Amino acid sequence: MTDCSILPSDSFAPGAAPMPLLSRKGILAIAAVIDVAINSHSRPVSARALAMRHKLPPRHLEPVLQALVREGILRGVRGPHGGYTLAREHHRVSANDILRAIGADEDAEDSLLPDSPLANDVVKPALVEAERTFSAALGRISVEDMAKSAQALK
Repeated sequence: MTDCSILPSDSFAPGAAPMPLLSRKGILAIAAVIDVAINSHSRPVSARALAMRHKLPPRHLEPVLQALVREGILRGVRGPHGGYTLAREHHRVSANDILRAIGADEDAEDSLLPDSPLANDVVKPALVEAERTFSAALGRISVEDMAKSAQALK
């Protein structure tokens, strides 16, 4: 299983496995947007190029890219030299924006939650507060900041 945690492993008790805070799909979406941000200056980035760089079949990436287009994070460009560009300036797109864009399809999972006083009055309010804190932290991370870090890798 791939470790999807965004926290360093030394921030946990010895022997404790980190709990992933982001899904693989969420990490892929953020990586794809950063990739587009740093590689679409001269021409749009094709889905095929993104898939090759991230070592994925294009069919895994296309639904993520389409969700990002629908939510105004990316702009799809048609044609033989088509692909994807950012729909907004780098500094106006946060990690939280990206995750919300791809998460719109996953909100149906709430129907699987138990309907009990313990779940409704204790567990859900505690988790809602944790999600707000996490969301606020992700909102402070811009594509511009992550793109600068990615450029340093080159």
